[in-house]
Amino acid sequence: MAFASRFLFSLAATQLVLDAASRTSAQLVSTGLSVMFNDVYYYISPYSSGELVISLTSLSSVPSVYGFKPVTVVQEAVTLSGIPSLLSNWTAIDDVFQPEFAEAIFLAGAVGSALTNQVTVADGFSSLVLPLSNPNISSGPYFLEMATGSLYPVYRLYDDFAGAFTEAFLQTPGGTFQTLSAHIPGSASLTIGVPSRLYFTKTADKPLAGVRIGVKDIYELAGVKNSNGNRAWYNLYPAKVVTGTAVQRLIDAGAQIVGSQKTSQFANGEEATADWVDYHSPFNPRGDGYQDSSSSSSGAGASIASYEWLDVALGSDTAGSIRDPAGIQGLFGNRPSHGLVPLDHVMPFSTAFDTSGFLIRDPVLWDIANSVLYGDNYTSLAEVTPKYPTTIYTVGFPTNSSSSLAAPIMNNFVDALANFVGGTVTALTLEDVWAASRPPAAGNITLSRLLNITYATIIGKEQTALVRDPFYADYAAIHDGRRPFVDPTPLARWAFGDSLSDSALDDAIFNKTLFMDWFNTQILPPINDPVQCSSGLLLYIGSSGDQTPRNQYFSTPPLPLGFSTGRISIMAECPDSVYPLGQVSANSSITGHEEWFPVAVDILAAKGCDGLLAKLAIDLVAAGILPVPEVGGSIMGGVILM
Repeated sequence: MAFASRFLFSLAATQLVLDAASRTSAQLVSTGLSVMFNDVYYYISPYSSGELVISLTSLSSVPSVYGFKPVTVVQEAVTLSGIPSLLSNWTAIDDVFQPEFAEAIFLAGAVGSALTNQVTVADGFSSLVLPLSNPNISSGPYFLEMATGSLYPVYRLYDDFAGAFTEAFLQTPGGTFQTLSAHIPGSASLTIGVPSRLYFTKTADKPLAGVRIGVKDIYELAGVKNSNGNRAWYNLYPAKVVTGTAVQRLIDAGAQIVGSQKTSQFANGEEATADWVDYHSPFNPRGDGYQDSSSSSSGAGASIASYEWLDVALGSDTAGSIRDPAGIQGLFGNRPSHGLVPLDHVMPFSTAFDTSGFLIRDPVLWDIANSVLYGDNYTSLAEVTPKYPTTIYTVGFPTNSSSSLAAPIMNNFVDALANFVGGTVTALTLEDVWAASRPPAAGNITLSRLLNITYATIIGKEQTALVRDPFYADYAAIHDGRRPFVDPTPLARWAFGDSLSDSALDDAIFNKTLFMDWFNTQILPPINDPVQCSSGLLLYIGSSGDQTPRNQYFSTPPLPLGFSTGRISIMAECPDSVYPLGQVSANSSITGHEEWFPVAVDILAAKGCDGLLAKLAIDLVAAGILPVPEVGGSIMGGVILM
């Protein structure tokens, strides 16, 4: 018995040795570190920017956490006496840097030791200035790992209180993305990290260097899982291995992608509270803080209206998915001419209608971002003097006797625009013009009847084939034939597509093409002159400051039937841009108080004249005709109510 026990013990010990020998060594990987420095939350990237030669005792007076010390790198050619001014400027332009990072400064060209190179950078605040041994590390704040001399970039952490994001990203040096492993206090919200703006220098090749961008959760990024607004989709498919052309162009131009942003399910138009089931609709910050943020680029609109730390949101527009959130939140936004950028690795809604565009506060940056995204298909007029069209059409505009609070703002803008371009304004009724000039192939059919089911048919037929059917098949294959959950709106639209004959799609495309050819010759034909491009401009109401509170319930979601001004550009494939005009004051049913709600206009130009519309926004802002929207409870800023 004793022998058996000894044998078993020996066998067990041998097995432990064999098991240990057969295993590969355990992997321990850093995903970064979250710290609080001077009451500000930061994230220390796990990817080093380079190494410094340092003495372990040289920074003994600088605070430390887990062997990391906050330091500043200065590559600029600046004297010791010029450092205070430089740091003051950095504090003004960068939300990540704070003067406390400058307790230790590594300065290019400095000589000597910290003991001999002390400089007063503010009242009662001195810095140790040390020689910088690495010329390849960008200026800005870092955390220095004393044991190795490695410098790690700093990200400031923000609370996504608007619920605009689905996931926060860290852009890796290898060109892929990983989830940002950081969280700060917030009520059921994500934490987003943004890198210091000081790390980046804009150049001709990198015009978006350091620009922070949120991306709608239908664009595929390497290393990231998509949801398309659907939980089953997110859990069914693995992370992508390729970043699509549209986003890659932004990255190649220096943009910093900080996270994916919420979309209504499969980019269909949905109402907050009523239709959003898998995910909660983002919060529109304007007015009482409880207005619908619109869709489908919901997260894009809510984030740009809410966060000073975010510069641009990349959305998509099939039938208003950029323009509606832009209008209701008082932002610039664009549906471009169709086909300006390839939409590979982007969830399709309709190949006939899908476009990629931006929601943004700064019209100058808008033009730059357009130039990057659309490449050779976009002509920027930023450096030239345009010859603006003098023909201005309005469709559905209020009369001077209208009781609408937005009417004076709308009509004053039209007058100011006409005066600015030296043009004349004509109120247009498309049905009447169509009746007088419709193509022979249309017969006697009215415009409303021609296009009544065109949009609903195309999206219903295309998205069922391109998205639903493969999704259902993949889900059923691993879930014993089950179907995944889908929100009511896409289900209704897909069912409508199923109810139509196979030839309905061809008929709808024919009707769309019929209208497109007519509109692009009879209403807004292009001009063969790059500084004018379009024969005219067409305006319609984007937002009238109406309230759409999110605490409403609705009946079964309606089908997107009919034809409206918002459908003109999707049928004609011409550019359609949103311009914020101002805001109106109205009593809120939420707060019982007067609140401010945005007013916006949409302007169309001839197909291919996208640069003209961006330049017009720049010039109208410069002339004081358009405001530059701020973040906050109104387009002029202010507290966001929650």
